[in-house]
Amino acid sequence: MYASLYTYINLLTNSNMDVVCRIAVFLTLAFIIAVILMEPALGIRLNRVKESSSQTLPGEEHLVTSLPGQPAVDFKHYSGYVTVNEKNGRALFYWFYEATSHPDEKPLVLWLNGGDKRRVLHVSGPGCSSVGYGATQEIGPFIVDSNGHGVKYNPFSWNREANMLFLESPVGVGFSYSNTTSDYNILDDEFTANDSYTFLHKWFLKFPSYRKRAFYIAGESYAGKYVPELAELIHDRNNDPSLYINLKGILLGNPETSDGEDWRGMVDYAWSHAIISDETHRIIGRTCDFDSNDPWSNSTCADAVDELLRQYSEIDIYSLYTSVCTVDSASSDDKSKQYKLMRSSSRKMPRIMGGYDPCLDDYAKAFYNRPDVQKALHVSDGSHLKNWSICNTKIFQGWPDTKPSVIPIYKKLIAAGLRIWVYSGDTDGRVPVLSTRYSLSSLGLPITKSWRPWYHEKQVSGWFQEYEGLTFATFRGAGHAVPIFVPSNSLAFFAAFLLGESLPSAR
Repeated sequence: MYASLYTYINLLTNSNMDVVCRIAVFLTLAFIIAVILMEPALGIRLNRVKESSSQTLPGEEHLVTSLPGQPAVDFKHYSGYVTVNEKNGRALFYWFYEATSHPDEKPLVLWLNGGDKRRVLHVSGPGCSSVGYGATQEIGPFIVDSNGHGVKYNPFSWNREANMLFLESPVGVGFSYSNTTSDYNILDDEFTANDSYTFLHKWFLKFPSYRKRAFYIAGESYAGKYVPELAELIHDRNNDPSLYINLKGILLGNPETSDGEDWRGMVDYAWSHAIISDETHRIIGRTCDFDSNDPWSNSTCADAVDELLRQYSEIDIYSLYTSVCTVDSASSDDKSKQYKLMRSSSRKMPRIMGGYDPCLDDYAKAFYNRPDVQKALHVSDGSHLKNWSICNTKIFQGWPDTKPSVIPIYKKLIAAGLRIWVYSGDTDGRVPVLSTRYSLSSLGLPITKSWRPWYHEKQVSGWFQEYEGLTFATFRGAGHAVPIFVPSNSLAFFAAFLLGESLPSAR
């Protein structure tokens, strides 16, 4: 560059050069001088470009690359912590799976589990892991294999239709934690909704391409409270454009909805499925006021409900017709003590969980407490391990009373035009189909498509009815965690929900 400058200066001083050539040389010389003067600035800019291209993109530090036993897949998945309260050191753990194809074109779905428990009856309340249940037992792409040795691919994973985000909430559940002990003493539905809402906004900072994506919230069981409450919070705060989340709808499976109706449905279902006697059913109907603040103050009612729970203790309340896990099962004395928790727990419900393999909880515990698994999921360094359990019993038993019903939230979300679908596995005794039908009937919605069967692969998959603003469907032969029992059917159902299409009503 500097040699060229010297050459052009010599030419410019040549007295034999004509005017046109002299002008051309002058302009060239001016250009060379400008480039030389701008070179430092250009250099700085080029260095900055190079610097930024070598930096980690948002979210990439949470990319999972070495999950033990993971089958080869064509999609990316991420896991790690999002801090929702810096002052208290409160952080929630998530696991996010991109859609198997065209993730940039598909919606984002947040899945929440509530308090699901296998083998033992506990009082109701949250405290269980969406990663341990939803992600790796039900609808995620990787299902925990026997004895926690690894994971196997789930061909009916819901990330075939959407980008799936699983959240362990509140703190104390799964890997989620707080460094402030007092946080654990104030957990309730409102606390959980606010932390989940904060999580979403901070998660969008890590994954900004999803910020304006069509967004849905789904969940089952106690998430029947979580999901509408979080949806209401999003809806209310969407008035602020800076906080806008593109919420389109909610999907609820065997959800706790209205305490009184949930109890009545549970009792009637147990009687209609020959779990309790005619006499026990009559006593409960005559003496129990499930709408009162303390139905257990009536000892006759409490004794009859205890009898119902004793009968259910012999089977899986969440799956009437499948086997129970007999490995390390609780003794009869232990179970009797657990049932007595009911009398001191207001209207709280018993809690267990069911599925084809009733020992899956044990496999999940073995898997998530492995050092190499925790390191792969960015939970620990592989040396200082976190103690993971599928449910936190202290949260279970210490959860305060919640809203007796979320039906008013349903009404609000329906009026806002959100899509609401509710489904029930019809062999679940814990939040049975009767409970959900009783609750939904209280909405008084006009029917737009009457009760009829819906089909999958030319077989009756269940029945459904469409209302103005809501669709309700059943899954024939499925327990509480529907996707465990009918994975192909549930995936087809999920796809129809996302599209807002009616379920197929012909073979």
